[in-house]
Amino acid sequence: MNRKKTYIDSGALITAFGGIHSTSIRANSILNDENREFVSSQFVKLEVLPKAIYHQQQDETNFYETFFSAVNHWATDSEQITQDAYQIACIYGLAAMDALHLAATLSLKADELITT
Repeated sequence: MNRKKTYIDSGALITAFGGIHSTSIRANSILNDENREFVSSQFVKLEVLPKAIYHQQQDETNFYETFFSAVNHWATDSEQITQDAYQIACIYGLAAMDALHLAATLSLKADELITT
C-alpha cells in the first residue's frame, strides 16, 4: 500500500488537540488515517512543544510528542529550506512561518500540507 506523505503544520496539530469541535474531529481523523505517512520539520516542533512544556500542560505535551514520534521523515536542510521559504514568501506574500512550512513540505516531497 502506498501511503500519502502528509505534512501537518502547527495550527492543524493545535486544532487536533483542541477537543470536540468539528475541525478538531477532522484534524484527528487525518492524524489517525493509516493511509498517511507523516513528515515534519523542527519548525512545527518549535511552534507547539515549548509553550506546552513551559506551562506544564502534560496532556498537550504528550499529544504532540506522540505525533512527532510517528513522523517518518524530517526536513533537515534548514539553510536550503530558509532560502526557498524566502523566495516563496516574496512570490506569494506569505508570512515567514507559513513559507517555512511550505518550503519544508516541498523539500520532503510531501503529497500534501494540512493547515488551518
